[in-house]
Amino acid sequence: MIDRYLTPEMKALWSEASKYRAWLRVELAAMEAQSRHGEVPREAFEALTGRAAADPLDEAFAERVAQIEAVTRHDIVAFTRALTERYGDEARFIHHGLTSTDVVDTAQNLLLDEALHLIEADVRALREVCRTQAVTHKHTPTVGRTHGIHAEPMTFGLKFLNWMATLDRDLQRLHAARERVRVVMLSGSVGTYAHVSPRIEEEVAAAWGWQAAPVTNQTLARDRHAEVLAALAILGTTLEKIAVEIRHLQRSEVREAMEPFSVGQTGSSSMPHKKNPILTENVTGFARMLRGFLVTGLENVALWHERDISHSSAERVILPDATSGASYATRRLTGVLRGLVVFPERMLRNLNDLGGLVFSQRVLHSLIDEKGLSREAAYEIVQRSALRSWETGEGLRDLLRADPENPLTESELDAAFDLNWYLRHVDDIYARFGL
Repeated sequence: MIDRYLTPEMKALWSEASKYRAWLRVELAAMEAQSRHGEVPREAFEALTGRAAADPLDEAFAERVAQIEAVTRHDIVAFTRALTERYGDEARFIHHGLTSTDVVDTAQNLLLDEALHLIEADVRALREVCRTQAVTHKHTPTVGRTHGIHAEPMTFGLKFLNWMATLDRDLQRLHAARERVRVVMLSGSVGTYAHVSPRIEEEVAAAWGWQAAPVTNQTLARDRHAEVLAALAILGTTLEKIAVEIRHLQRSEVREAMEPFSVGQTGSSSMPHKKNPILTENVTGFARMLRGFLVTGLENVALWHERDISHSSAERVILPDATSGASYATRRLTGVLRGLVVFPERMLRNLNDLGGLVFSQRVLHSLIDEKGLSREAAYEIVQRSALRSWETGEGLRDLLRADPENPLTESELDAAFDLNWYLRHVDDIYARFGL
């Protein structure tokens, strides 16, 4: 991910030095378990642990690994050789009985676990903003739109409540995906534990509060990673759903809400009047990328025999970029909703803009329930006046009042065109969320 779209936390997490620290954590965890069973010297483990604490792996170490890898063409070999240079002869006991993917896949799970932890915190922050806005605009009337066309009255707060509920499901998916990658694999070259006992894997997993992968070949099954990318892609659709709504509401013809526009900000190099929804458009772009990363993740599931590395090059890009992008986009949208500029007066004006057409269903039911008309006859009366209202701009209520076939009285029309009647169950919906 380019720096423009990196949060500080994700930039640090996915750095080369961070990756090598994760690799070393796996190596030392395995070495500790092996030392308990006399498979490697305890003194060597303690010496390496002390040196790693006093002299953590840094960017200089990452540069040295790159130099060695340029010759070996193998990253783990370069890593272990660089460790020997840095920490001394005891490092020869590192990687005892393990294969490269044991370290790479387990360490990658450490990084994914932390990345998903950060994203969960970002999503919870966005959810809290949605909750706050939902409460603030619980009773702010606005028009509901279906197919982009005015439908019936609702409240602006219900939009946020709906988004909050969706984010709750996103959190559940992220948590499940995170659990899926909280597994340790230390099973050797083709998953047979020929050179490392299964108890080493089990003890490392227990120490971390994770699970030992029940069976592997030479890699962890990539459906686990696909599930992570699926959760992120679905989160992206939630972000996009919210972003697209804000973009629509900011259109000049609608102008019911808009992104915050800071002092000194410019919207166009040529048109000084412009206030463009650039932040939510940016979020929409990230949602597209997250879906693309999922496609690659799905392609990575089917590998040759016990392993190939066709997934490796892709994962070096898609896992850091998907998690980084999801975090960045979530935080960006949180800022938008926190500073959202809302125009309740414009909402009410738009609600009334079609001369009462949004009350047509209530009129329909009144004709059926109170006057005993058939549904077909009632529908014909209401639609006839409604279509004329569309064509002429005359108010629906005025047209119904003038229609000799309409039997509704003035007081019955008052009831049919009552805005509060449409919103009478809003409190019941909020009560489902304890609000």
